[in-house]
Amino acid sequence: MNNPIQKLVWMAAFVLPLAACSDDENGLSEADLTPPKGYALSAGTSTIFSTSSFAYDSEAEWVTGALKKRFTRGDKLYDDARTSSNGYGGGLGPVYAGYSCGSCHRNAGRTKPALWEDAEGSGAYGFSAMLCYVTRKNGVFFQDYGRVIHDQAIYGVQPEGKIHVQKHFQTFQFPDGETYELCYPEYSITDWYADSIRPEDLFCSVRVPLRHVGMGQIMSLDPNEIEALARRSNYPEWGISGRCNYINERGQRRLGLGGNKAQHADLTIELGFSSDMGVTNSRYPEEICEGQLQMQEGSMMGLLYDQLDISTEDMEDVDLYLHALGVPARRNVNNSTVKRGEQLFYEAGCHLCHVTTLHTRTRGATLLSGTQLPWLGGQTVHPYSDFLLHDMGSEIMGVGLNDNYVSGLARGNEWRTTPLWGVGLQEKVNGHTYFLHDGRARNFTEAIMWHGGEGEASRQKFAHMNSDDRKALLRFLQSL
Repeated sequence: MNNPIQKLVWMAAFVLPLAACSDDENGLSEADLTPPKGYALSAGTSTIFSTSSFAYDSEAEWVTGALKKRFTRGDKLYDDARTSSNGYGGGLGPVYAGYSCGSCHRNAGRTKPALWEDAEGSGAYGFSAMLCYVTRKNGVFFQDYGRVIHDQAIYGVQPEGKIHVQKHFQTFQFPDGETYELCYPEYSITDWYADSIRPEDLFCSVRVPLRHVGMGQIMSLDPNEIEALARRSNYPEWGISGRCNYINERGQRRLGLGGNKAQHADLTIELGFSSDMGVTNSRYPEEICEGQLQMQEGSMMGLLYDQLDISTEDMEDVDLYLHALGVPARRNVNNSTVKRGEQLFYEAGCHLCHVTTLHTRTRGATLLSGTQLPWLGGQTVHPYSDFLLHDMGSEIMGVGLNDNYVSGLARGNEWRTTPLWGVGLQEKVNGHTYFLHDGRARNFTEAIMWHGGEGEASRQKFAHMNSDDRKALLRFLQSL
């Protein structure tokens, strides 16, 4: 961080004008700005009481008998490293981004991204733990590369490119004189396997792994409730107006709930095996580098097989594993500082997007091959998200959070509200506190201060709190 070449630091008197969000003006009553009680039971029947490094990676209590055997098998398939050999546990590549689900989602969380390891796109585990989405500036995919750059490859195959990052830092000051620092990561790609792509013709958006907390509950949410939130989540005095993303998948138009931009209507098990690891399956039977020139070269001929790399039965066990993970209960809910922070969370309007309470539909969830999970149905859950798209793209450090990448109906400046359940345990589970879609925020304060666009009013409320109140709000986030 002290390297004068990489660190561009200057002090700025960053005094934000206080947003005009008084109770009289914003249309919200005192009751609207007062948190309900408690919410230790984050996910109903799937709530678990763990604070260990496996708090994201433990099954809910309803997972017993045959389901427990399938859960354990899915856990193993999720974590075990795949190899380039054909057969059980094989099928890796020819090009890939990670060698297992767990390689990027360590303990079902977020493996530390290479952004904070070095500038050459490789981290402590020998790979980036990041996905780099690429398009032309007109939104069209590159024929030789598709939607993701695969920066790893098996022996005898050339990776599609290598990701590099240059970090720019700027120091700001809260109105009370306390300072904070923001980092903007600027990415570039070199060592293209085919013709190099000019930077001026390229948009790239880097994503670090999401926490796999509450995935079963998310897939079980009542879509009517989410759509009702979109209809009434218009708070003009706060600058907030969320909207749904809709995805065309499997011949159906469905509500998007998963992913950074709500661009997925399921847990994308088949897509993950194919795109992230190069593992062919019944939905994606072709190698991800099918059509590349190197696929036609002699060195590749011995790597092609007629059979698929993973069965649908195996993928459904992984799907079951993710649906059946428990959600950590809230902690320290009666601590006076935490309670003060929760009140401030509401007063700052954070709950208008990070909605506290939602409900799952009666029938629960259905896995990719039809297995029913009624245990996920009819539950009151507390994900702290509305799962809607919000404009977060106002310029901060001259760039903001607009990644220029379109996903379904989501524009580049729009992001799904991140669920906050379990967020306070990320450091225990994964050893870091890097947040936002590309991990640029190194702590809760930086994550909040990157909130532009529809998050601007709440950002200003936080900035104008005194130091003790800011710390109280952060303590509340740590309790989730």
